[in-house]
Amino acid sequence: MKSEDYHSILRLCRKPNLCRRHSSFFTLHSSFVILSFFTLFACSGHHEHIAPAVNEQDSLPFLTAHGISNLISDSGIISYKIVAEDWLIYTTQPQEWKFLKGLFLEKFDTTFHVEWHVQSDTAYCHDNRVWELRGRVVILNREGDLFETEELFWNMDEHQMWNTMFMTITKPATQQQLQGYNFRSNEEMTDYHIDNSSGYTPAKDDVESATTEPKEERASQADSRRALQGQ
Repeated sequence: MKSEDYHSILRLCRKPNLCRRHSSFFTLHSSFVILSFFTLFACSGHHEHIAPAVNEQDSLPFLTAHGISNLISDSGIISYKIVAEDWLIYTTQPQEWKFLKGLFLEKFDTTFHVEWHVQSDTAYCHDNRVWELRGRVVILNREGDLFETEELFWNMDEHQMWNTMFMTITKPATQQQLQGYNFRSNEEMTDYHIDNSSGYTPAKDDVESATTEPKEERASQADSRRALQGQ
């Protein structure tokens, strides 16, 4: 290399403006790299909160049946019978049955005899195991005891029935009536308890008169028929 060329290059490198331009370029390049790194890190740590898609099965019944009368089995044994105007079946989790126009249900024992039957204005069955009866709920067990309330729950796994609302129990055999709250009973509706109960039990004379008066009336009617036949 010629001496003149070497000195020319040296003078060019010593110019302050050129050094500042190169310094500014490297500073700008470093800032861009740092900004890109933080932007990439921030995007990688961001999680979008997206709601799950709305499924028609969440609001619409999978199956609708009208005018049904079905026998339902439990563990392979026919356990009860349902009669309803409308039966809506939902495949949500948990599954649900709805009887919005009323329900009549009969519970059978192992010998297929009716243990009790119930009628309600509205009924729901949650996960095929827990029944919820609403509206006017009327139950009659095999002993003739009548239960009237506006709410009743029945857990088929625990074999328990209960409610928290006002309950009236009428026992025709003794003409006794109980009223109270927080009803608890076994599945057969024969062993039950009610809190804050109040009731009415007729006196012995009232019971005897109620049972003897119909007999005397029938006897007098029979005597009248015999007298007419003799004439």
